[in-house]
Amino acid sequence: MASMAEQPEQPRLGLRMSELDRVFGGGLSVGSVTLLGGEPGIGKSTLLLQVAAALASERAVIYASGEESAAQIAARARRLGLDCGQLQLINESALEHILALVAERKAALLIIDSIQTMQLGALDTGAGAPAQLRECTAALVRAAKSTGCAIIIVGHVTKDGSIAGPKLLEHLVDTVLYFDSDAGSRYRMLRATKNRFGPVNELGFFAMGDTGLKEVRNPSAIFLSRGAQPAPGSVVMVARDGGRPLLIEVQALVDRTRNLTPRRVAQGVDANRLSMLLAVLSRHAGVALADYDVFVNIVGGVQIAETATDLPLLLALASSLRDQSLDATMVAFGEVGLTGEVRPVAHGEERLRELRKQGYRSVILPQQNAPRDAPAGLRMLPVSSMAEALAQAFQSAD
Repeated sequence: MASMAEQPEQPRLGLRMSELDRVFGGGLSVGSVTLLGGEPGIGKSTLLLQVAAALASERAVIYASGEESAAQIAARARRLGLDCGQLQLINESALEHILALVAERKAALLIIDSIQTMQLGALDTGAGAPAQLRECTAALVRAAKSTGCAIIIVGHVTKDGSIAGPKLLEHLVDTVLYFDSDAGSRYRMLRATKNRFGPVNELGFFAMGDTGLKEVRNPSAIFLSRGAQPAPGSVVMVARDGGRPLLIEVQALVDRTRNLTPRRVAQGVDANRLSMLLAVLSRHAGVALADYDVFVNIVGGVQIAETATDLPLLLALASSLRDQSLDATMVAFGEVGLTGEVRPVAHGEERLRELRKQGYRSVILPQQNAPRDAPAGLRMLPVSSMAEALAQAFQSAD
C-alpha cells in the first residue's frame, strides 16, 4: 500500500478565470463532483456555460439541462459571445442516458442543470423526490470516480438559502459552492463551504455584465463605495475572508430608542457578538448605549465571522453616538476582549500591505500586531485597550 507522500497530486483543469480557480483551490479537480447552489437568476447557468466553453475548446464537454432546451442554451452562448468548441448541449432528464453519453464521448466535464430535474428509471418516485436526489447524486459520484470526468451539479435553494433536498447531498460530493449577491447589486460572490481538494471558505468575486460574469481583480473596491465626505458611523476595516485580505466599510447607526426594549440589528456580523461588544463599550470605555437602538452593517452583503471586526465596529458605534466622523484615510482592525483589551489577530502584516496598497495612510491596530518597521507612508497607531483606541481615533479626527 502506497504511503500518503507517494500519492500523486490530483490533476486539475484550468478554467481561465483566476477567481474561479482560486475557489476550487487551483482549478477543477479531475474526477471530482461539485454541487453549486444559489438563488434563481443569480447567474449559476451563465457561469457554468462560461466554464463549459472554456474547457470545450480542447476537451469534450456535456451540458445536460432538464429545464431548458438545447436551443435556449445555445442562444445564451451566442449572446455571451462564447466559442463552444466540443460542447454538446442536451435537454435530458434521464440520468442513465446522460451517463451513457459521457462514457461514449469520454467527456472531461459534465454539467447537470439541475439535480432536481434528474431521474433514475429504477426508482418509482418522480424527479425532485428525496430518493431520486440521493440516488442520482450517488450515481454521478460513482461515474466521476470511475471515468475521471469532472461533474458540476446545480442545486436549487430553499427560502433560507440552503440547497434543497437531503443534507446527504452535500456529504456525497467533493465540493460545495454557494453563489451569493447583495440585493440589487451586479456583483456576485462564490464561496466554497466544502472542498476536499482545496481551501474551505475561499471567496471568488465576479461582476455580471452583458457578456456574462467577469472576475473582479480588486474585490476591496466593491466594499468601499463611500461618500465624498466622511460621515459619522463609518470606519474601514481590513478583514481576512478566505485566503486574502479585503478592505470593507463598517457602518453603525445609533439612535435614541422609542421602545421599551432597544433594538439590536446586525447585518454581516454575529448578533450575539454585537451584544457582547456593547457591554464592553459600556463597562470599559464609558460609552453606554442601553437607551439607544443600534444598527450595524458590513457593506457589500458579505458575512464576516472573524474577530478582527470588533475594534472597527466599536469605533463606528462611538462615532455615530458622538455624531463625529473619523479620519477618512484611517483603517482599523483588532479583536476586543471582555476586559476591554485589544487583542492581536492573525496575518497582521498581510493586512497592512493591503491597506497601504489601497492608499490608506493610518491604521489603529493591536499593540502586538504593530511591526518593528512601519511600511513607508503608513502611520501606525498601536493600542492595547478600547479606551486607548477611542482616544486615538477621535484625536486623529480633530
